Amino acid sequence: MPASNRLRLHWQASGHGPPLLFLHGLFGSASNWRRHARDLAERYRVLLPDLRNHGRSPHASSMDYRAIAGDVIGLLDAEGLDRVALVGHSMGGKVAMALALTRSERVAALVVADIAPIAYGPHLHDYVAAMCRLNLATIDSRAEADQALASAVADTMVRQFLLTNLERHPQGYRWRIPLDILAHQMPLIEGFPELAASFSGPTLFVHGGHSDYVTEQHHGIMRELFPEAEIASIAEAGHWLHVEAAQRFTELLAGFLARAYPVV
Repeated sequence: MPASNRLRLHWQASGHGPPLLFLHGLFGSASNWRRHARDLAERYRVLLPDLRNHGRSPHASSMDYRAIAGDVIGLLDAEGLDRVALVGHSMGGKVAMALALTRSERVAALVVADIAPIAYGPHLHDYVAAMCRLNLATIDSRAEADQALASAVADTMVRQFLLTNLERHPQGYRWRIPLDILAHQMPLIEGFPELAASFSGPTLFVHGGHSDYVTEQHHGIMRELFPEAEIASIAEAGHWLHVEAAQRFTELLAGFLARAYPVV
């Protein structure tokens, strides 16, 4: 991705020490990692960007993972950071993997949370469709929006997560994310680019025991592309393992970083 096509991401930072960058998932934002950033800011300089078409970052028509990884490289270049440790969940994990596979010299260590380097089925389309169908002109409160989504999105936690993107303005509620772009780009988001490379640096895959995003069938491709990969499971967690089992995720992350990316 040419530097001229990179987007300047909105991001926040805290702490001091070796740089550690967290990448959120689809429909998320930097705030999804706030708890873990707070825990690790005592030892690391933690960077939390909003990825393109999310949070406060600019919008663009493409959600190709190489392009999104290029945005992250632009952030590193702007901050004068040669190498960082990357932690990514779901879509953010795919961005982190794409960056490690295409610019391995910029990645000191890699942590991927509940996602594999594969193409998934169209199971996220329903969320986008439900959000698009919501008649914001008739919504007077977040509680009303939650109720309106309930028939299409049964899981309360998922609804609350999606509704973090609903903002109130003087003219009423509106989505801060470009649902039309995300709907159009969903095949790219659910997919993963074919990259003729591997990343030989320290890597940790963590998945939820109740999640079907990562199964033993995926271990082969994970180890093929990331030959030094460790694979760990959090039995009691689902896809949002860093929220559902935050303490256990923190323990696994801190232990891996202590081995692979120690503070000198």
